[in-house]
Amino acid sequence: MKIKEIKVKSIIVKSNLPEGDFVINPYIGCQHGCKYCYARFMKRFTGHTEPWGFFVDVKINASDLIPEDTNKYKDKSIVISSVTDPYQPIERKYKLTRKILERLIPLQPHLSLMTKSDLVIRDVDLFKQFKDCLVAFSLSVLDDKTRKEIEPLSSSVDKRINALKNLHKANIPTALFISPIFPEITDWKKIINKTKSFVGEYWFENLNLYSSIKNGIYRFLRENKPELVEKYKKIYSKDSNYWNIEENNINEFCKKNKLNCRIYFHHKTNHVQQPLKN
Repeated sequence: MKIKEIKVKSIIVKSNLPEGDFVINPYIGCQHGCKYCYARFMKRFTGHTEPWGFFVDVKINASDLIPEDTNKYKDKSIVISSVTDPYQPIERKYKLTRKILERLIPLQPHLSLMTKSDLVIRDVDLFKQFKDCLVAFSLSVLDDKTRKEIEPLSSSVDKRINALKNLHKANIPTALFISPIFPEITDWKKIINKTKSFVGEYWFENLNLYSSIKNGIYRFLRENKPELVEKYKKIYSKDSNYWNIEENNINEFCKKNKLNCRIYFHHKTNHVQQPLKN
């Protein structure tokens, strides 16, 4: 793992995300090393030659770049993070995310965070100081053996679920991002039934076989789920309507169970749908 401390010129940048006006990424790269991570495209711009998951640049001056007194971000939404995990293991040492949160409190943006790490519980005291704060966890599988294969250094399934419970007990609004949905592997109904008593809303995203991850995903299937290789080829063929059917199934299930849900499926045009609320 190559760790490098860097200084940057800006930390709050305009966002192209449907749910955020601005985004903050405390790190470049991510130790979790998820096989499906779209953020590996960042290597085209950062010059890293190491494999994704084997480098992290630490933006050591990140919190210093957040202004102390401004109305620029009041009533605006800020997302932490979009191309890294703000609570990846190295956060235990650098506490960049915590420092950033401390500087954001006086600015009172609409804050949302996305993570796979139970380290997020450390900062409950800070979340409570925001008038509008949402903490979201992403989760693809309930089987920890599979989790280790696709997300090597992420927090275990049980730790994530316990973290969601603790956030709920602390009255911090929560969301569970069931993403990415692996066909025949991700049992999203089972995930919902296991967590619905302490999750406020559910988000869904299907596995998108970007060219940068396709070979790695098929390698994972050949080594762990060889019986699914041909099925995936059919699902991701030109004429498949698999994801349209799956999207309808999710919508129907959420309506029936009166769940708040948002669907961000990638279809053949790679278009991301507008959020759907039920």
